[in-house]
Amino acid sequence: MHEGERAPGDRTAASGLTAREARERLVAYGPNVVLASARHAVFVEYLLHFRNPLVLLLMTASAVLGWTGETTSMTIILVIVVASVTLDFVQEHRAERALARLQATIAATAIVVRDGERRAVPVAQVVPGDLALLRAGDVVPADGTLVDADRLFVNEAALTGEPFPVEKHVGEGAAEHAMRMGSSIASGAGRFVVEKTGGATLLGSMAGELASERPEPPLERGVHRFGLMILRLTIFLVLFVVLVNAAFHRPWLESFLFAVALAVGLTPELLPMIVSVTLARGALRLARSHVIVKRPSAIYALGSIDVLCSDKTGTLTEARICVANAEGADGAAGDRVLRLARVNSRFATGVRSPLDDALLADRDDRDPERYRKLDELAFDFVRRVVSILVATDAGPLLIVKGAPEDVLGRCNRIATPDGNVRDLCASDNDAAIARFHALGEQGLRVLAVATRRLDREGERLEPADESGLAFEGFVTFLDPPRADAAHAVAALARAGIEMKILTGDNERVARHVCGALHVDVTDVLTGRDIDALAGDALAAAALRAKLFARVSPAQKTRIVQALRSRGRIVGFIGDGINDAPAMHAADVGISVQGAVGVAREAADVILTRGRLGVVRDGVLEGRRTYANIMKYLMMATSSNFGNMLSMAAATLFLPFLPMLPVQILLNNLLYDVSETAIPFDRVDESELRRPHVWDVREIRRFMLVLGPVSSLFDLLTFGVLLLLGAGVALFQTGWFIESIATQVLVIFIIRTRHDPLSSRPHPMLVATSLGVLCVALALPFTPLGPLVGFVAPPATFFVVLVVLVAVYLVLAQLVKKRAFQAHDARIRGRPRASIGTLERAP
Repeated sequence: MHEGERAPGDRTAASGLTAREARERLVAYGPNVVLASARHAVFVEYLLHFRNPLVLLLMTASAVLGWTGETTSMTIILVIVVASVTLDFVQEHRAERALARLQATIAATAIVVRDGERRAVPVAQVVPGDLALLRAGDVVPADGTLVDADRLFVNEAALTGEPFPVEKHVGEGAAEHAMRMGSSIASGAGRFVVEKTGGATLLGSMAGELASERPEPPLERGVHRFGLMILRLTIFLVLFVVLVNAAFHRPWLESFLFAVALAVGLTPELLPMIVSVTLARGALRLARSHVIVKRPSAIYALGSIDVLCSDKTGTLTEARICVANAEGADGAAGDRVLRLARVNSRFATGVRSPLDDALLADRDDRDPERYRKLDELAFDFVRRVVSILVATDAGPLLIVKGAPEDVLGRCNRIATPDGNVRDLCASDNDAAIARFHALGEQGLRVLAVATRRLDREGERLEPADESGLAFEGFVTFLDPPRADAAHAVAALARAGIEMKILTGDNERVARHVCGALHVDVTDVLTGRDIDALAGDALAAAALRAKLFARVSPAQKTRIVQALRSRGRIVGFIGDGINDAPAMHAADVGISVQGAVGVAREAADVILTRGRLGVVRDGVLEGRRTYANIMKYLMMATSSNFGNMLSMAAATLFLPFLPMLPVQILLNNLLYDVSETAIPFDRVDESELRRPHVWDVREIRRFMLVLGPVSSLFDLLTFGVLLLLGAGVALFQTGWFIESIATQVLVIFIIRTRHDPLSSRPHPMLVATSLGVLCVALALPFTPLGPLVGFVAPPATFFVVLVVLVAVYLVLAQLVKKRAFQAHDARIRGRPRASIGTLERAP
């Protein structure tokens, strides 16, 4: 038995608990509050954000730069790292705000019976066994069972996704008499016995899920794994250089500084800046499309998703009930039926349902003038109809509207197209019942309308008058799909994203919505099916199914987790309290502006105009973000690895350092500057057509293929310089210039999968790259050159340099093309589910 849950056999008397019993139970069960999980101290939480290997490597690099006197570079790296870590730290506190919003959905006080008297007590003091009273406007303070109801309608949309208020009455099925914390009373009154409080309630279980740690976002997973790869590679190269120099008995201090500079040169210290600027630019672009990005890394996650799970009500539909159609008893257009239903709703004074509101939303204002109300029999749960007696020119007319089974059961006649009536035969009744079921199969809510001419006026209506009715026809209602929903679903499908619909509504209604959205539904899973499955069986079934009906919030979360366990990158879009745990469990949570506060706080992305089409805009922006981050990683790792490989190889046969530590740092700084405009670069259309995942193995393969090509031309440069009889200073100058030239110009090769002449780079990238190249070419001829050990190269060197660089760029284009072809072949050869698994591999 959970804390806050009433023990079996515990019963509450009609007089409720005594004050003493309530105090004892408050001690035994605890306060009726939704508790958050324990937290670390704020300072400890902040420090935990520095555990990322790449962050640790960059901090080490900044310390080395400070030790070697490069205080400016050290400061830049520290600012970038601290800003990035601080941003992540701030974003983590959104879950706490979600819990605060969840608390706000609960009433401040509740009316309970204590010592036989009604008392208003704080909700936190409601205990299992309390007899709680409810009336219109109240928020249900705990979970329990209804024991008394008077025309009680409960709005559970935020918990279940059901747009219609639910009729609650005693002695029916579990759903009809169960009361849930956080739901609200639409109309009527009732009493219920509290059975669960606090964390034991349905709302409490959702709060517990929101307090749990979120899955690591795809971007953070990728950066973490990339950092580990760079860390391992750096350690290997540094140890190699130190051991080689020790074997040749070279000065240990100079060798150590060279090895440290090598490590700094291999570290992509601009990665946090490139990622932050790219994400910030994407967030600004999406803001213009009325999409608010609360967690920047969610932009990358949007570009990676290959499954989008969506709630139905309020997300794919308008979350409002409207009249779909009206038809006469013969199936023809039912203008008269609709008019009669509107008159009935107009004059009814009892419980007004959303169906009445829909009927009156676009009523003919002349109706009240044509009819005068004489009497009324209000709705109750036994009769399940509303009867209104009105005066007409032809005499008193009784108009009955209600549940089709109950209305038809009171009919013995049927209206004809010419306005007369005839006897209702068995075939007529069977046809009407069949039509009612057919409309229900289409996902429509149905009311039946019947009439009877009375030969008296001035007497009160009696239930006996609701017999011998003439069946007029049906009025149907629906929660219509959003106008842009079908187009948005189709656009997402073209972008390689599979849509799955998760709803608390019944299967028939959900199938109707799927049909309107052109979603092909083959396999359907219900909440009962999900409860019967676990582990791999649930994951396999979730992959096949596109529609999940009658699912609870906990089941939605299980579905998301099952899909993620199979390597799918999952987005979840919803707007209710019941959607918040699933959004929390997904790789990226999406909500709309009109959603409840808890859903908005749990979401990573909010659609301020509610248009689903902007989800695709977010997906494409995420793919642009991925493409530009990958450009930087491909460029930085291949170029840096090639340079470091050349330096390590040079230590084997050169009696001097091929480049001084300060020259290595300068080389690295200039190359970084040339890449600062990558976040603004254009992206090939082919990169936007399908989801991408951060595959460290592919980055490593590209680095190991193109890096040695760069190193090969470095070694050719070494040979040319030695043939020219270059001394130490000229050798170091010549390789510095060749290294910058090849690294900078190859940017225009790597930035596109296609012919670099057919893909135009952003002007800012052209300016920064060519600007850096000009600085590197001019530096040896300026007064600054000698300060870092440079001398002016002869003209012959530049002639050879042009030839070497041209051949290198041609070869780099060929190698790049083959590398991307091999990558695409590997992607095509993998099962779809295994692609996303690359992100989760340890």
